[in-house]
Amino acid sequence: MSTVPWAGPEFDDPALTQLARQLRDAHRAVAPLPADTRQRLIRHLLAITDLAKRDPGLAARRLETFLADFHESPDVG
Repeated sequence: MSTVPWAGPEFDDPALTQLARQLRDAHRAVAPLPADTRQRLIRHLLAITDLAKRDPGLAARRLETFLADFHESPDVG
């Protein structure tokens, strides 16, 4: 067994890195919302996260739509 700590994946895909950061930021934006709203939005984000495993391009487009709707919605403060 190697004593060198794992430093992450050995590839560098800027698009996947950007998608991961956007998903992380979206989860952080949803976290302080009221429980019922937060649960609904987190389920949506988890579906996008799961989609990213199979089709990152489609997941990025869906996340973009999610974020646009999220920022326009009056009930999310």
